[in-house]
Amino acid sequence: MRLFIALKPGKSFLSALIKLQDGLRAAGIGGKYLEPSNLHLTLAFVGQWEEDIAPLLPPVGQPFTVALDRVGIFPGADVLWAGFEPSAELNALAESVRTRLTGAGVPFDPRPFYPHITLARKPSLPDGLALDAFKVPRAGMTVEEVCLYKSERGENGMVYTVIGTGTI
Repeated sequence: MRLFIALKPGKSFLSALIKLQDGLRAAGIGGKYLEPSNLHLTLAFVGQWEEDIAPLLPPVGQPFTVALDRVGIFPGADVLWAGFEPSAELNALAESVRTRLTGAGVPFDPRPFYPHITLARKPSLPDGLALDAFKVPRAGMTVEEVCLYKSERGENGMVYTVIGTGTI
């Protein structure tokens, strides 16, 4: 199985992300936009792993809120993303996930944690459009559980399915 550990947006936050995607499209930004059901905030990408790692998911403890604050494109990665205001709680949660994976001998992508939600792949911007001037809707997501996802190729691209959770 191809696995990753992430946060799943709640309904109201998902609505804000859809509104953001719609606004980006309306501004003329092209690309392959992710289906709303596939939007998530990755804490650790494991990749191919056949053992059950759901027991490694940490509890969140005290729920906390993270807030959108910008959009951007990773240089050379062809990814249009929504970023978050700095959050010590979110960083600590990602570190907890990665520490548990390391302790159990489960390999994961070692790149530094940069909290974001991928909105589209292979974006194309109209000439003269600066993303830093783009208005991001005010939206907050309450973090209450960590999810284990599996990723499978479907008819219309990748399909992400929650297969385990770690809650409060």
